[in-house]
Amino acid sequence: MNYQKIAQQLLDKLGGKENIAAAAHCATRLRLALHDDSLADLSAIESIEGVKGQFQVSGQLQIIFGSGIVNNVYAEFSKLTGQSDMSSKDVAAAGAEKQNWLQRAVKGLSDIFVPIIPAIVAGGLLMGIFNILTAPGLIIDGKSLIEAYPQMGDLASMINTFANAPFVFLPVLLAFSASKKFGANPFLGAALGMLMVHPDLLNGWGFGGAAVSGDIPVWEIFGFEIEKVGYQGSVLPVLVATYILAQVEQGLRRIIPSVLDNLLTPLLAIFITGLITFTLVGPFTRELGFLLGDGLNWVYESAGMIGGALFGFVYAPFVITGMHHSFIAIETQLLADIAVTGGTFIFPIAAMSNVAQGAACLAFGLKTADVKAKGIAMPAGVTALLGITEPAMFGINLKYRYPFIGALAGATCAGAFVTFFKVKAQALGAAGLPGIISIRPDGVVPYIIGMAIAFVVAFSVTYVLGARKKYAQAAAA
Repeated sequence: MNYQKIAQQLLDKLGGKENIAAAAHCATRLRLALHDDSLADLSAIESIEGVKGQFQVSGQLQIIFGSGIVNNVYAEFSKLTGQSDMSSKDVAAAGAEKQNWLQRAVKGLSDIFVPIIPAIVAGGLLMGIFNILTAPGLIIDGKSLIEAYPQMGDLASMINTFANAPFVFLPVLLAFSASKKFGANPFLGAALGMLMVHPDLLNGWGFGGAAVSGDIPVWEIFGFEIEKVGYQGSVLPVLVATYILAQVEQGLRRIIPSVLDNLLTPLLAIFITGLITFTLVGPFTRELGFLLGDGLNWVYESAGMIGGALFGFVYAPFVITGMHHSFIAIETQLLADIAVTGGTFIFPIAAMSNVAQGAACLAFGLKTADVKAKGIAMPAGVTALLGITEPAMFGINLKYRYPFIGALAGATCAGAFVTFFKVKAQALGAAGLPGIISIRPDGVVPYIIGMAIAFVVAFSVTYVLGARKKYAQAAAA
C-alpha cells in the first residue's frame, strides 16, 4: 500500500492544502477540520485505496482507515500539509467554530461530563456489586448473600461507601471539570464544589424532609436568612455556579493589580461566587433540577411503551447530530438521585439502538456482493454491538439507507420492550452487549431479551429490504 500516494489523493479530493484547517488521527480515523466543506469530494474519497468510509460530525470530517493504516496515512498527510503537531482537541476546536449555538452548547456539556465518566462508571458498577450482595433471592433462594454469609456484611458496607463517594462529591468533580471549560482556575472550581457539599451544611438529600418539617438551618446575616443546604448529587447548580466563578475570576484579574492578584482574586472569587450560589443561583437551579428529573420520570412512567418506542426511534438521529452527548448530563442527574429515580432509563434504550445499528450493518454485510463494503460492514457491525456505532452508522447504514431503516425498526421495538419492563441502569458504560454489567439486577433478563429483539428485528428488516432492493434492481435491468 502506497501511503504517500493515498495521502496525496486524499489531499487533492479535500480541496488542497489551503483547505485543511486542522488534521489529527485517533485509533482508526483521520480527523479533519476543513475551511470549506463544499470543496471536499466525499464520494471520490471513498474510492481511495484503504478508505473504509467517511462521515461528518461536530464540524469534522472523519475518514475511516482502520488501526495501523491510519497512522501511516497521517504521517504522509502531515508532511504534505505541515500540520504534524496537532491533536484531536485542535481538530475539535477548529470544527466547533463552524457549529451553531446549539451544537456548541451540546459539545460544551460533552467536554464537561466526558472526563468525569470513569468516576461515575466506577461508582455505579460498585453499586451494582453491592446490590448483588444485598438483593434477596438473586443468587440464593429467599436470602441475600450477606444474609447467608454474615461475615460478608462489612465487605458490602465498605463497597457501598466506595460506590457512593463519586455521587456524594459529584459537585467537586463537576466543578473541577466545568471550570476548565469555562476558563476558571480548576482548583478554585474544586474548592467551590467542596463548599457546596461541606459537612456543616444540611445534606442535600435531606432537604425535602427538612422543608416539610420546617427544620432547614439558616445563616442570619444583616437581617437576611440564607439556607445552609448542601448540593450533594446536584448537577445544574454546580454548572451555573462554576460559570459565575469563571466570570467573576476573569473580571477580577482585569481590575486587580498583578502584585495583589494571587492574594485577592482567589479570596474574592470564592466569596462572591459562594454568596451568589447560596442566595440566588443554588435555590433556583436546585428546584429547576428537581422539576427536570421529576418531569423526565413522569414522561417515562406515563408514556410507557409508546415513550420507549419513540425514544428508541429518535436516538440514532440524535447521534447523527451529536445531540446524544447532552444525555450525559441528564443521566448523571438521574444516577445522582438514584434513591428516587432508580437509575437511568436512557442507557438501556441507547443500548438497544446501538445493538440494532450493529445488527443492521451485519445484515448488510452478509447480503452485499460489494467486497469493499462487506469488509467495512462486518467489523463495523461487531463494533456497534459493543457500543461504538459511528463506523457502522456513517460508513454503511446511512450511506445505503435501508440498513438505517432496519436499525430504527429494531431500536423502536426493543425500546418499547425494555420500557415496558422498566429496565434501568445504575451506571454508565458501553451501551451495547457489555452494558449488562451496568443494569440493575432486576432488569438484566429483560435487557438481554431486549437486545435479542433489537438484533433480530433490525437484522430481519434490513435483510428483507436488501433482498427487495436487489430484486428491484434486477427487474429494472
